[in-house]
Amino acid sequence: MIKANGEAKFMPLYEALASEVRWRIMDLIANHEMNVKDIADRLGLSPSITTMHIRKLEQAGLVGSHRVRLSGGTHKMCFLKQKNIEIELPSASHITKISEQSISVGHYTAFEVHPTCGLGTREKEIGVWDDPRYFLDPERVHAAILWFGWGYVEYKMPNYLLADQTAKAIEISMEIASEAPGLRDYWPSDIEFIFNGISLGTWTSPADFGRAARGRFTPEWWHRNVNQYGLLKTIRIDASGTFIDGEQMSRVTLADIKLQEPFWTLRFAVDEQAVNVGGLTLYGSGFGNHDQDIVIRAYLNGKNN
Repeated sequence: MIKANGEAKFMPLYEALASEVRWRIMDLIANHEMNVKDIADRLGLSPSITTMHIRKLEQAGLVGSHRVRLSGGTHKMCFLKQKNIEIELPSASHITKISEQSISVGHYTAFEVHPTCGLGTREKEIGVWDDPRYFLDPERVHAAILWFGWGYVEYKMPNYLLADQTAKAIEISMEIASEAPGLRDYWPSDIEFIFNGISLGTWTSPADFGRAARGRFTPEWWHRNVNQYGLLKTIRIDASGTFIDGEQMSRVTLADIKLQEPFWTLRFAVDEQAVNVGGLTLYGSGFGNHDQDIVIRAYLNGKNN
Protein backbone atom coordinates (compact mmCIF):
# COMPACT_ATOMS: atom_id res chain seq x y z
CA MET A 1 0.00 0.00 0.00
CA ILE A 2 1.20 3.51 -0.83
CA LYS A 3 0.92 6.03 2.01
CA ALA A 4 0.87 9.46 0.37
CA ASN A 5 0.65 13.06 1.51
CA GLY A 6 1.36 16.50 0.12
CA GLU A 7 5.10 16.00 -0.44
CA ALA A 8 6.42 16.69 -3.92
CA LYS A 9 7.39 13.07 -4.52
CA PHE A 10 3.70 12.09 -4.61
CA MET A 11 2.71 14.58 -7.35
CA PRO A 12 3.25 11.97 -10.12
CA LEU A 13 0.85 9.69 -8.23
CA TYR A 14 -1.92 12.28 -8.15
CA GLU A 15 -1.31 13.15 -11.80
CA ALA A 16 -1.54 9.47 -12.76
CA LEU A 17 -4.86 9.09 -10.95
CA ALA A 18 -6.39 12.15 -12.64
CA SER A 19 -7.33 10.27 -15.81
CA GLU A 20 -10.32 8.07 -16.62
CA VAL A 21 -8.25 6.16 -19.17
CA ARG A 22 -5.60 5.26 -16.59
CA TRP A 23 -8.27 4.07 -14.18
CA ARG A 24 -9.63 1.82 -16.95
CA ILE A 25 -6.14 0.43 -17.54
CA MET A 26 -5.79 -0.40 -13.84
CA ASP A 27 -9.20 -2.06 -13.91
CA LEU A 28 -8.16 -4.26 -16.86
CA ILE A 29 -4.94 -5.48 -15.22
CA ALA A 30 -6.17 -5.68 -11.64
CA ASN A 31 -6.51 -9.48 -11.67
CA HIS A 32 -4.24 -10.62 -14.51
CA GLU A 33 -1.36 -9.38 -16.63
CA MET A 34 -1.97 -7.97 -20.09
CA ASN A 35 0.36 -6.80 -22.81
CA VAL A 36 0.26 -3.27 -24.18
CA LYS A 37 -1.32 -4.26 -27.49
CA ASP A 38 -4.22 -6.08 -25.83
CA ILE A 39 -4.80 -3.16 -23.46
CA ALA A 40 -4.83 -0.75 -26.42
CA ASP A 41 -7.30 -2.96 -28.31
CA ARG A 42 -9.64 -3.18 -25.32
CA LEU A 43 -9.61 0.60 -24.89
CA GLY A 44 -9.77 1.47 -28.58
CA LEU A 45 -6.54 3.47 -28.35
CA SER A 46 -3.28 3.40 -30.29
CA PRO A 47 -0.37 1.47 -28.74
CA SER A 48 1.67 4.69 -28.47
CA ILE A 49 -1.03 6.52 -26.49
CA THR A 50 -1.55 3.46 -24.30
CA THR A 51 2.21 3.26 -23.66
CA MET A 52 2.20 6.90 -22.54
CA HIS A 53 -0.57 6.23 -20.03
CA ILE A 54 1.18 3.10 -18.73
CA ARG A 55 4.43 5.02 -18.33
CA LYS A 56 2.69 7.55 -16.07
CA LEU A 57 1.22 4.73 -14.00
CA GLU A 58 4.67 3.12 -13.71
CA GLN A 59 6.29 6.41 -12.65
CA ALA A 60 3.62 6.74 -9.96
CA GLY A 61 4.42 3.25 -8.63
CA LEU A 62 0.92 1.95 -9.43
CA VAL A 63 1.77 -0.39 -12.30
CA GLY A 64 4.70 -2.74 -12.89
CA SER A 65 5.82 -4.51 -16.04
CA HIS A 66 8.19 -7.12 -17.37
CA ARG A 67 9.03 -8.45 -20.82
CA VAL A 68 8.35 -11.99 -21.98
CA ARG A 69 8.87 -13.92 -25.20
CA LEU A 70 5.58 -15.08 -26.72
CA SER A 71 4.79 -16.39 -30.19
CA GLY A 72 8.20 -15.39 -31.51
CA GLY A 73 8.02 -11.82 -30.21
CA THR A 74 8.78 -9.80 -27.09
CA HIS A 75 5.77 -8.49 -25.17
CA LYS A 76 5.61 -5.97 -22.34
CA MET A 77 3.30 -7.48 -19.72
CA CYS A 78 1.69 -5.03 -17.31
CA PHE A 79 0.28 -5.72 -13.85
CA LEU A 80 -1.22 -3.69 -10.99
CA LYS A 81 1.31 -3.26 -8.15
CA GLN A 82 -0.93 -1.65 -5.56
CA LYS A 83 -4.32 -2.49 -4.08
CA ASN A 84 -4.77 0.51 -1.79
CA ILE A 85 -3.59 4.10 -1.40
CA GLU A 86 -3.75 6.02 1.87
CA ILE A 87 -3.65 9.82 1.53
CA GLU A 88 -2.87 12.00 4.53
CA LEU A 89 -4.32 15.51 4.13
CA PRO A 90 -2.63 18.57 5.67
CA SER A 91 -3.25 19.52 9.30
CA ALA A 92 -1.78 22.12 11.62
CA SER A 93 0.11 19.47 13.58
CA HIS A 94 1.92 18.31 10.44
CA ILE A 95 3.41 21.65 9.38
CA THR A 96 7.13 20.96 8.97
CA LYS A 97 10.13 23.13 8.30
CA ILE A 98 12.20 21.96 5.36
CA SER A 99 15.87 22.68 4.69
CA GLU A 100 16.56 22.18 0.97
CA GLN A 101 19.69 22.16 -1.16
CA SER A 102 19.85 21.87 -4.95
CA ILE A 103 23.06 20.50 -6.48
CA SER A 104 23.80 20.60 -10.19
CA VAL A 105 24.90 17.30 -11.70
CA GLY A 106 28.28 18.80 -12.60
CA HIS A 107 29.16 19.74 -9.00
CA TYR A 108 30.50 16.30 -8.06
CA THR A 109 33.55 16.26 -5.81
CA ALA A 110 34.84 12.74 -6.56
CA PHE A 111 34.39 10.27 -9.37
CA GLU A 112 35.55 7.12 -11.09
CA VAL A 113 33.89 6.58 -14.46
CA HIS A 114 34.34 4.12 -17.28
CA PRO A 115 33.04 4.32 -20.88
CA THR A 116 30.61 4.83 -22.28
CA CYS A 117 30.82 8.22 -20.54
CA GLY A 118 30.50 11.93 -21.12
CA LEU A 119 29.08 15.28 -20.05
CA GLY A 120 27.18 18.16 -21.58
CA THR A 121 26.00 21.63 -20.64
CA ARG A 122 22.74 23.12 -21.87
CA GLU A 123 24.66 24.62 -24.78
CA LYS A 124 27.33 22.09 -25.82
CA GLU A 125 29.20 18.86 -25.20
CA ILE A 126 32.16 18.94 -22.83
CA GLY A 127 35.28 17.54 -24.48
CA VAL A 128 35.23 14.14 -26.16
CA TRP A 129 32.83 11.34 -25.32
CA ASP A 130 34.16 8.15 -23.71
CA ASP A 131 37.24 9.89 -22.33
CA PRO A 132 37.06 10.02 -18.49
CA ARG A 133 39.68 12.80 -18.39
CA TYR A 134 37.00 15.33 -19.30
CA PHE A 135 35.25 14.67 -15.99
CA LEU A 136 37.98 16.98 -14.59
CA ASP A 137 37.47 19.65 -17.25
CA PRO A 138 36.86 23.07 -15.61
CA GLU A 139 33.55 23.34 -17.50
CA ARG A 140 32.23 20.25 -15.73
CA VAL A 141 30.63 22.46 -13.05
CA HIS A 142 28.18 23.68 -15.72
CA ALA A 143 27.19 20.15 -16.78
CA ALA A 144 23.43 19.50 -16.94
CA ILE A 145 23.79 15.86 -18.01
CA LEU A 146 26.39 13.18 -17.34
CA TRP A 147 26.59 9.46 -18.00
CA PHE A 148 28.93 6.50 -17.55
CA GLY A 149 28.99 2.74 -18.11
CA TRP A 150 30.11 1.84 -14.58
CA GLY A 151 31.81 3.56 -11.66
CA TYR A 152 30.50 6.41 -9.52
CA VAL A 153 30.07 10.15 -9.04
CA GLU A 154 29.98 11.64 -5.53
CA TYR A 155 28.64 14.97 -4.27
CA LYS A 156 29.60 16.76 -1.04
CA MET A 157 27.33 19.29 0.65
CA PRO A 158 27.31 21.25 3.92
CA ASN A 159 25.16 20.13 6.85
CA TYR A 160 23.09 23.23 7.61
CA LEU A 161 21.23 21.79 10.61
CA LEU A 162 21.43 24.03 13.69
CA ALA A 163 22.54 22.74 17.07
CA ASP A 164 18.96 22.45 18.36
CA GLN A 165 17.57 20.89 15.19
CA THR A 166 17.27 17.24 14.26
CA ALA A 167 15.95 15.70 11.08
CA LYS A 168 12.95 13.41 11.09
CA ALA A 169 13.46 12.54 7.42
CA ILE A 170 15.90 13.09 4.56
CA GLU A 171 14.71 13.06 0.95
CA ILE A 172 16.86 12.85 -2.17
CA SER A 173 15.24 13.56 -5.52
CA MET A 174 16.80 13.24 -8.97
CA GLU A 175 16.07 12.34 -12.61
CA ILE A 176 18.03 9.22 -13.44
CA ALA A 177 18.19 6.35 -15.94
CA SER A 178 20.49 3.70 -17.39
CA GLU A 179 23.22 4.36 -19.97
CA ALA A 180 23.20 2.29 -23.14
CA PRO A 181 25.15 2.71 -26.37
CA GLY A 182 22.46 4.73 -28.14
CA LEU A 183 18.96 4.24 -26.71
CA ARG A 184 17.43 1.03 -25.37
CA ASP A 185 13.85 0.49 -24.16
CA TYR A 186 15.10 -2.46 -22.13
CA TRP A 187 18.51 -1.89 -20.56
CA PRO A 188 18.43 -2.71 -16.82
CA SER A 189 21.06 -1.22 -14.56
CA ASP A 190 21.58 -1.76 -10.82
CA ILE A 191 22.20 1.73 -9.41
CA GLU A 192 23.37 2.00 -5.80
CA PHE A 193 22.74 5.08 -3.64
CA ILE A 194 25.30 5.76 -0.88
CA PHE A 195 24.88 8.49 1.75
CA ASN A 196 27.77 9.37 4.08
CA GLY A 197 29.43 6.09 3.16
CA ILE A 198 26.33 4.02 4.03
CA SER A 199 24.59 2.10 1.25
CA LEU A 200 20.91 3.08 1.15
CA GLY A 201 20.15 0.28 -1.31
CA THR A 202 20.01 -0.48 -4.99
CA TRP A 203 17.36 0.38 -7.57
CA THR A 204 17.26 -1.28 -10.99
CA SER A 205 16.71 1.29 -13.72
CA PRO A 206 14.73 -0.31 -16.55
CA ALA A 207 16.01 1.56 -19.59
CA ASP A 208 17.89 4.34 -21.33
CA PHE A 209 14.83 6.30 -22.42
CA GLY A 210 14.23 8.29 -25.56
CA ARG A 211 13.35 6.11 -28.53
CA ALA A 212 9.71 7.25 -28.52
CA ALA A 213 10.27 10.95 -27.85
CA ARG A 214 12.78 13.64 -26.98
CA GLY A 215 13.10 14.78 -23.41
CA ARG A 216 10.65 17.56 -22.61
CA PHE A 217 13.48 19.93 -21.58
CA THR A 218 16.33 18.36 -23.53
CA PRO A 219 17.87 21.07 -25.78
CA GLU A 220 17.03 20.97 -29.47
CA TRP A 221 20.71 20.76 -30.43
CA TRP A 222 21.18 17.55 -28.42
CA HIS A 223 21.70 14.37 -30.44
CA ARG A 224 18.50 12.45 -31.07
CA ASN A 225 20.00 8.95 -30.75
CA VAL A 226 21.34 9.27 -27.20
CA ASN A 227 20.09 9.92 -23.65
CA GLN A 228 16.84 11.92 -23.74
CA TYR A 229 15.20 11.60 -20.34
CA GLY A 230 15.02 9.53 -17.17
CA LEU A 231 12.66 8.81 -14.30
CA LEU A 232 12.16 11.14 -11.36
CA LYS A 233 13.01 9.08 -8.29
CA THR A 234 12.66 10.13 -4.66
CA ILE A 235 14.52 8.37 -1.84
CA ARG A 236 13.31 8.96 1.72
CA ILE A 237 15.21 7.95 4.85
CA ASP A 238 13.37 8.13 8.17
CA ALA A 239 13.18 6.25 11.47
CA SER A 240 11.52 3.22 9.85
CA GLY A 241 13.92 2.66 6.93
CA THR A 242 14.80 3.82 3.42
CA PHE A 243 12.15 4.05 0.71
CA ILE A 244 12.19 4.81 -3.00
CA ASP A 245 8.94 6.26 -4.32
CA GLY A 246 7.18 4.93 -1.22
CA GLU A 247 8.47 1.35 -1.46
CA GLN A 248 11.04 0.09 1.04
CA MET A 249 14.52 -0.23 -0.42
CA SER A 250 16.45 -1.12 2.76
CA ARG A 251 16.33 -1.11 6.56
CA VAL A 252 18.80 1.79 6.78
CA THR A 253 17.39 4.49 9.09
CA LEU A 254 18.28 8.07 10.02
CA ALA A 255 20.26 6.73 12.98
CA ASP A 256 22.57 4.88 10.56
CA ILE A 257 23.57 7.67 8.16
CA LYS A 258 25.78 9.92 10.35
CA LEU A 259 23.75 13.12 10.10
CA GLN A 260 25.95 14.74 12.78
CA GLU A 261 28.81 15.05 10.27
CA PRO A 262 29.59 18.68 9.23
CA PHE A 263 29.45 17.65 5.57
CA TRP A 264 27.25 15.07 3.89
CA THR A 265 28.17 13.00 0.84
CA LEU A 266 25.94 11.40 -1.76
CA ARG A 267 27.25 8.82 -4.22
CA PHE A 268 25.56 7.30 -7.27
CA ALA A 269 27.30 4.08 -8.32
CA VAL A 270 27.11 1.17 -10.74
CA ASP A 271 29.35 -1.69 -9.64
CA GLU A 272 31.32 -3.52 -12.32
CA GLN A 273 30.28 -6.78 -10.62
CA ALA A 274 26.57 -5.98 -10.39
CA VAL A 275 23.99 -8.33 -11.91
CA ASN A 276 22.88 -5.58 -14.31
CA VAL A 277 25.78 -3.36 -15.35
CA GLY A 278 23.77 -0.96 -17.47
CA GLY A 279 25.37 2.35 -16.62
CA LEU A 280 23.87 5.54 -15.26
CA THR A 281 22.65 8.87 -16.62
CA LEU A 282 21.92 11.86 -14.39
CA TYR A 283 19.74 14.65 -15.78
CA GLY A 284 19.86 18.16 -14.34
CA SER A 285 17.94 21.35 -14.93
CA GLY A 286 17.63 21.97 -18.66
CA PHE A 287 17.62 18.28 -19.66
CA GLY A 288 15.17 15.39 -19.49
CA ASN A 289 11.51 15.47 -18.46
CA HIS A 290 11.92 17.14 -15.06
CA ASP A 291 13.50 20.58 -14.95
CA GLN A 292 15.45 20.10 -11.71
CA ASP A 293 18.89 19.31 -10.36
CA ILE A 294 19.67 16.86 -7.52
CA VAL A 295 17.55 18.01 -4.57
CA ILE A 296 18.29 17.15 -0.91
CA ARG A 297 15.59 17.96 1.66
CA ALA A 298 15.79 17.67 5.44
CA TYR A 299 12.46 17.61 7.29
CA LEU A 300 13.20 19.11 10.66
CA ASN A 301 12.32 18.76 14.32
CA GLY A 302 13.52 21.26 16.94
CA LYS A 303 12.72 24.56 18.59
CA ASN A 304 13.19 26.52 15.37
CA ASN A 305 10.81 24.29 13.42
